[in-house]
Amino acid sequence: MNFEQKSILCLDIGSGTQDVLYFRPDIELENCPKFVLPSPAMRIADKIKRLHQAGKKIFFYGQNMGGGFYRSLKQCLDTGLKGAIHPEAAFSLSDRLDWVRGTGLEIHEECPEGYCPVYLADYDPGFWETYLAMSGLEYPEMILACAQDHGFHPDSSNRLGRFKIWKKFLLDHDGHIEKLIFSKPPDEMTRLISLRESIGAGWVADTGSAAFLGAIFVKEVEKLSHQRGICVVNVGNSHAIAFLAFQNRVHGIMEHHTGLLNGQKLWKQLSLFKQGQLSNKDIFDDNGHGCLVLDSAQGLDFTPTFVLGPKRKLLKDFDCEFLCPGGDMMLAGCFGLLKGCYLNTAGTLEK
Repeated sequence: MNFEQKSILCLDIGSGTQDVLYFRPDIELENCPKFVLPSPAMRIADKIKRLHQAGKKIFFYGQNMGGGFYRSLKQCLDTGLKGAIHPEAAFSLSDRLDWVRGTGLEIHEECPEGYCPVYLADYDPGFWETYLAMSGLEYPEMILACAQDHGFHPDSSNRLGRFKIWKKFLLDHDGHIEKLIFSKPPDEMTRLISLRESIGAGWVADTGSAAFLGAIFVKEVEKLSHQRGICVVNVGNSHAIAFLAFQNRVHGIMEHHTGLLNGQKLWKQLSLFKQGQLSNKDIFDDNGHGCLVLDSAQGLDFTPTFVLGPKRKLLKDFDCEFLCPGGDMMLAGCFGLLKGCYLNTAGTLEK
């Protein structure tokens, strides 16, 4: 695929916002249209509130998507909302249908009579056809999208399940960075499978992967990573994830919950992580996801630390560099998706 010949919609789908880059082959990358919009989950949350205030019953159907609307849903269920959900859509809330039933939602294959249907999906083609047309933009020839995927593990911890995905990448794929983005997601990444089906044609990735690739999108960072080890940290609203990288490989990954960290604690953990002295038990026992550093990291110096993410100011007092890929930190994941697709194709990012 040649990037100079295709229009590409890049979506970084978070819990609060979705950050959007519309790549146009006829203009400079810096002048491509950009948007920061409420996330699909936030739109669903608002719709739930409006329908509940109007005294409506709701039937949720569609696909496995981000569950960021659950807090609003629970508030409405606690105040009398009558709700039902299709079993496929129920995976947006939990891998266990008995847990979903415990929220007060009924599980139904069909919409019960008198209920208002609400469609769940991280990517809704109808929304984007309308939004882009209103913006004077044609529907894209390709779509790249990322979302956070905890995998499917009904009988174990979300934290354990999510870190198994990172362990598989490190151990089965030797941390090769082109394996961070998928034209066909692995079976355990159920949210990305649904997202890939929704976009129709394109590539998908986890948001953590896209953020790392966004750092490598910066030419100076990529060049340095070929000369020596570097550490890339994305301090997101919910998750903080760090990567040790050298010569197109990731040699270690650490992931924690941002809400459990302050700057000093995070920097201490990063310092141990870069030295290979932070264990998986250290992070998991602290209610994080986990940590794994490969043997290939031994003898490498990962001192240079590059930081992304909306909560990056946690590290403002420490020896690190804040990145702004493509001139817009909020779109780091979008530029990372472009970079990841480039690594897997014969495309070019030169304008």
